[in-house]
Amino acid sequence: MSRIGKLPVTIPAGVKVAIDPSGVRLEGPKGKLQAAIPAGVEVRVDGNVVRVERQLDDRKIRALHGLTRKLIANMAQGVSQGFNRVLDINGVGYRAEVKGQEVHMTLGYSHPLVFPLPQGATASVERQIIITLSSADRQLLGETAAKIRDLRPPEPYKGKGIKYREEFIKRKAGKAVGSASGK
Repeated sequence: MSRIGKLPVTIPAGVKVAIDPSGVRLEGPKGKLQAAIPAGVEVRVDGNVVRVERQLDDRKIRALHGLTRKLIANMAQGVSQGFNRVLDINGVGYRAEVKGQEVHMTLGYSHPLVFPLPQGATASVERQIIITLSSADRQLLGETAAKIRDLRPPEPYKGKGIKYREEFIKRKAGKAVGSASGK
């Protein structure tokens, strides 16, 4: 049995769970999320605990067992607490600001970049160089952070660009100024 799949998901206080044949819906203070239940996997609610069980022992069903359980656990945490992702901007003249549902950035190009935030994600900017993304949907948050990072990924020589807060950029040495030994 899957080590992750057999663990029960504890539902936090204030979160409502609804299960129908098409999927699972969770509703809490941070929003509403839903996910489809794959064929061969059964989800049931026992009080404030959700249990995920598989019906067959196929390789594919075993893989979906743990995945379904983890998706439900992420949805429960998302609708109760939410998720955050922090991006750091490094570079002279590089900055960002939030205007409504858009993030306006100056990243060394000849024009400013405007990144529209998807529905369900919010952003805040501190000191013009720290972008904090928030969402109840963990997958949406990760995709949004990756798209913003791809606008100007960090480069290894000076470290300029957008990076995740916890990311480490391995730096390279620039060109060595050599002595004129060949003359």
